[in-house]
Amino acid sequence: MLYICIPSYNEAPTVGVLLWRIRKVFQDYSREYEVLVYDDASTDGTVEALEPYKKVMPVSVISGKERVGYAKATEALLRAASDRTRYPRRDAVIMMQADFTDQPEHLPELVKRFEGGADIVVGERVPSESAPEAVKQLGKYVRWVPMFWPIRRLVTVPGVKDPFAGYRLFRISLVRDLLKAGVLPAADAPVWTANMELLREAAPMARRIESVPLESRWDLRPRESRVQAWPDAVDLVKRSWAARGRRTPTPAA
Repeated sequence: MLYICIPSYNEAPTVGVLLWRIRKVFQDYSREYEVLVYDDASTDGTVEALEPYKKVMPVSVISGKERVGYAKATEALLRAASDRTRYPRRDAVIMMQADFTDQPEHLPELVKRFEGGADIVVGERVPSESAPEAVKQLGKYVRWVPMFWPIRRLVTVPGVKDPFAGYRLFRISLVRDLLKAGVLPAADAPVWTANMELLREAAPMARRIESVPLESRWDLRPRESRVQAWPDAVDLVKRSWAARGRRTPTPAA
């Protein structure tokens, strides 16, 4: 079983069409799947946009009464997938964005690497001129962060060029190890930092990690980027500095 997990906040213009595209992918690529959407107290009709898709494809919507942010929404989705699975070694979670940045047509490539034995598959973003200026600027800032040797290991993952992207696959047995260890990202972590922290904590538990270069499509998204380049970069450095003495999780046996 593949659990396609989508954190969503005010994504009514895109999330429904995204589900339609996911459904089309799995019509041609036969795999058992379920889509889990966490609606983070949206105010724009996101829940209503999702409703028709429950009748034509396997979709479950987890609705929060109060907004909790990206990191907590991600944690809720990981817990939901972990609770649902019957075969944690055979099943996987795939995290993706609700705004068309991550393309559903790339799902088969991620799954192929998983079925080949990878515990984590990272969709690394190919640099694109269509990226919002804030995203480009933040990318420039974070490339300098590993220069600060006291926090270098906390902002890099061996073998992964882009540890900040969110399009990823995790074997659910590894997700359970993360939940048991209690090392998920801080509740108030911005998107890029949350993605980095999740991968950083999961990597030592994985037997094998693979990366796949994928093109992100910011040009298809109707809303403005929520990235704040300088504040997000500063936040990353502060959190990494604060975590520099923490023990690295033990790899899976």
